[in-house]
Amino acid sequence: MTLHQDATDLLTNWNPPDAEQAGLRDHYVRHLAQYEDGLARSCRPEHVTASALVVDLSGSKVLLTLHRTVGRWLQLGGHCEPRDTTLAGAALREATEESGLPGLMIDPAPLQLSRHELLVGGCKGGYHLDVQFLVTATEGTEYLVSEESHDLGWFGVDALPDGIDETVEGLVNRAYRKVS
Repeated sequence: MTLHQDATDLLTNWNPPDAEQAGLRDHYVRHLAQYEDGLARSCRPEHVTASALVVDLSGSKVLLTLHRTVGRWLQLGGHCEPRDTTLAGAALREATEESGLPGLMIDPAPLQLSRHELLVGGCKGGYHLDVQFLVTATEGTEYLVSEESHDLGWFGVDALPDGIDETVEGLVNRAYRKVS
């Protein structure tokens, strides 16, 4: 199975939690039907990406990255790579690469979808069709800051950094409801 087919199947079979998420899911599925390269960074004006909200075992803290290009606290994640075979696998790879945490476990069902315009970087003016997954840190919380970040930090779900994007805040809230 190709990454494209995995993403199409995953999204088609996903049961969205509300009408807004259902609308995004339908948009993503249409995008993938129209573009065979719909997961590639080069696909314009938008492309599917995979990200991960990493939570600690208690579910009370989330690991966020102060993204080097965006300059804001975000969940971990990014572009799919040619070697990725599943969308969940792409999100897990990104989380592992960007955090250095061993033994991460991913929930294979999307937690949330987020379509957002890119205001900086190489894809400026395009859109990410981000599929966001819940990932649990099972073997510790000692992270390593990658070259993609200015910093990483564990934050209480009730003590997120000032100025956090409302989409990230919504993602954290969905994760907390799911694990508590």
